[in-house]
Amino acid sequence: MWCLGGWNCCSGTSRMSGVPIHRNTRNPTEVWEELRRHHKIIKLNVKTPETPPEDNMLRFVCMSDTHCLTSHLQFEIPKGDVFLHAGDFTRCGNASEVEEFNNWLGALPHKHKIVIAGNHELSFDPRFKGKSSIKHHHKTAHTGDGLINEIPDLGMERAELKAAVAQDNTVDLITNAVYLQDQPHTVCGVKLYGSPWQPEFCNWAFNLPRGKKCLEKWDAIPDDTDVLITHTPPVGYGDLCCTGVRAGCVELLTTVQSRVKPKYHLFGHIHEGYGVTSDGKIIFINASTCNINYVPINPPIVFDVPIPPGFSK
Repeated sequence: MWCLGGWNCCSGTSRMSGVPIHRNTRNPTEVWEELRRHHKIIKLNVKTPETPPEDNMLRFVCMSDTHCLTSHLQFEIPKGDVFLHAGDFTRCGNASEVEEFNNWLGALPHKHKIVIAGNHELSFDPRFKGKSSIKHHHKTAHTGDGLINEIPDLGMERAELKAAVAQDNTVDLITNAVYLQDQPHTVCGVKLYGSPWQPEFCNWAFNLPRGKKCLEKWDAIPDDTDVLITHTPPVGYGDLCCTGVRAGCVELLTTVQSRVKPKYHLFGHIHEGYGVTSDGKIIFINASTCNINYVPINPPIVFDVPIPPGFSK
């Protein structure tokens, strides 16, 4: 089993990071060609452990991008203490899809379950509602039916997309897990932070322009985060598309490596980027369950984190 020891000792307060915006941030493929000469990229081959975690270890079981296909999984979900899902658990975020996912979560044996949204959870993003949700609010120049008419349908029926965003407070249907949207959460002393945002992708949910707008979200990540959960990958790690294009966020990588320095960074979004890599200090995990053809064949990725002194399961 693989894990990283030691504990951060930062204050835990979020702040303006001073992370620079790369001059070519809108071209992540070109940026990575420049950066990769100075980055260590270690491909890790990991296996699901066959023995329970030690008493002083917290076992995390990670998935992402299940896209309403949990009933078609070709594997069992490993046991553990914490289940994490890094977004895109629906096709478009309609209430029936969310309820189905929530019922599936409820049947999982893990004591702690934590979920973030992805670009497919349209109904979770208040931009498409024309009004604020009860729990969250983000300002936008586009609201309601106008925006849903502007985005590409990605092979879905436009009427289905409109029906999804017409349903109020679908986020409240997640009752069998803790839903994080730019929020921290602590489990047995291990500090997590979850954020659904990603660089512009077809202008679906939680999309932001590359550069300043994305960095504003990453600036909110506390310095002492142990496990970071984002939907988007950082550039260079688990973000290579089948077209050869890099889709990750440049400023997210800089934020993660130069300021936050989590032990683990979990994400999904780019299905073909599934797997585990490291820069020698941080473990980067693309836990996309579906492959490029939307077949749910990639098994969950499991890791153990030491419980800090003074805490227990």
